[in-house]
Amino acid sequence: MAQLSFIHRFEGGARRELAPLLLLHGTGGDENDLIPLGRAIAPDRALLSVRGKVLEGGAPRFFRRLADGVFDEPDVVRRAHELADFVEAAREEYGISEPIALGYSNGANIAVAMLMLRPQALQGAILLRAMPPLRQPPQVDLSGESILLLSGAHDPIVPPDYSERLAETLSASGARVERRMLPVGHQLSQLDAELSRRWLSEQIVSEGPGGNEAAHA
Repeated sequence: MAQLSFIHRFEGGARRELAPLLLLHGTGGDENDLIPLGRAIAPDRALLSVRGKVLEGGAPRFFRRLADGVFDEPDVVRRAHELADFVEAAREEYGISEPIALGYSNGANIAVAMLMLRPQALQGAILLRAMPPLRQPPQVDLSGESILLLSGAHDPIVPPDYSERLAETLSASGARVERRMLPVGHQLSQLDAELSRRWLSEQIVSEGPGGNEAAHA
């Protein structure tokens, strides 16, 4: 267990052939925050919930920011690789396949960075209130990756054009992106849970014991 460098919580699932969920909280959250949402939308999947290492005024985050909406991009890159390394170690420790990220706000942004920098670490992602974490993202092949992007029409933190630009970037990299603009703000809603559960149920047909190999077939 010593190689697992993040504080985290793991819960097994009844259907081990399904990809686990990697739960990534928003600013000020911890490894317990998204467990209820994860279990509600994926009752049979394993859950790997991680606490961010960066503290901002005592509030855990996954990477540093210089101001609201202004990210420390070298730190984004370093932390994305660090988290991807943790996921690889956790897969070996717990005997799980590549996870689907379920990230909210700051957690969704680090999931995007992982997709851009270490796409092999994930099978896809549910991105709740995400924005582009890198101004000039690297070229990456996301063919076969399925991504659900749920944004708030009244979000004061993530303007609609930010999420639109993110969707365009992911799609241009080859990902299958479903983007929905919800009549909400930055906070999560019951509609997020319903749409995420529906999207996950549609992914089951492409999953299997082979992990990414099955998802990318």
